[in-house]
Amino acid sequence: MRLDDERESSNIEDQRGMSFGGGGVGGGGLGGLLGLIFAARGLGIGIPGLLIIGALYLFFSGGLGGGGSRAPSGFQPGASATAPTQRGAESQTDVFVRKVLASTEDTWTKIFQANGLQYRYPKLVFYSGQGRSGCGAAQAAMGPFYCPSDQKIYLDESFFQEMRNRFGVNGDFANAYVIAHEVGHHVQKLTSQYAKAQATGLPEAGSGGQQVRIELQADCYAGVWGADHRDILDPGDVDEALRAANAIGDDTLQRESTGRVAPDSFTHGTSAQRMRWFKKGYESGDPAACDTYSAQEV
Repeated sequence: MRLDDERESSNIEDQRGMSFGGGGVGGGGLGGLLGLIFAARGLGIGIPGLLIIGALYLFFSGGLGGGGSRAPSGFQPGASATAPTQRGAESQTDVFVRKVLASTEDTWTKIFQANGLQYRYPKLVFYSGQGRSGCGAAQAAMGPFYCPSDQKIYLDESFFQEMRNRFGVNGDFANAYVIAHEVGHHVQKLTSQYAKAQATGLPEAGSGGQQVRIELQADCYAGVWGADHRDILDPGDVDEALRAANAIGDDTLQRESTGRVAPDSFTHGTSAQRMRWFKKGYESGDPAACDTYSAQEV
């Protein structure tokens, strides 16, 4: 991507260097537990994994009522947050993320205006290792995620390194696709797409379930964003995004971690589905082409 002449977004918050504590993970209690599970589900963690996460949360936080005396490693008792340590000049990754976020703002502002709507910018929150969101704890192992409760995107920059090291996916457009996908969830929030998913009456999880259709639509919206910036793409950029989509499909991740595939636990879609819906958005450039809820097969 050729981003040298692109503007940077100011809709950034920085939790790096902050220390969170006081209420355990996600602030403790039922709200913290639900927030943690909500974010974990967004990463494609199946029901067995969610049960384990819930059990660990209750163990460390002292139960649904909160106020336990034990706290997970890295969360120190005391104030809810301390001031971040002084940071030096912004890294190249910081600038890259700001520019990509700005490009999504431009794309969706234009699309919303064309439909007589106003696009409200999301905030993107940097954190390192651990942070706090309106949906509960933010932890690096969770990967990037969007929290509908506070309409913010949470990003630990180490995820880009994991993309390279674990998934073998490299390139700026692959990283930009990840951001654009999370922005896609914000677009869904603003246009009530979550309600449309529920209206299908389909099971929540599974290969054709609500959650898969939500995630595939966000992939398609990322493709729409890419189509709006064809003029700054380099040869091979789209292939980078497709490789990223392929690497993080449910079937590929399950096969890598357990050696088998369980479609009933899918939450994000197969590699083939993720690539297909990204391409659908990119080739059409039209959000209307991203109606995953009406598709007989996704």
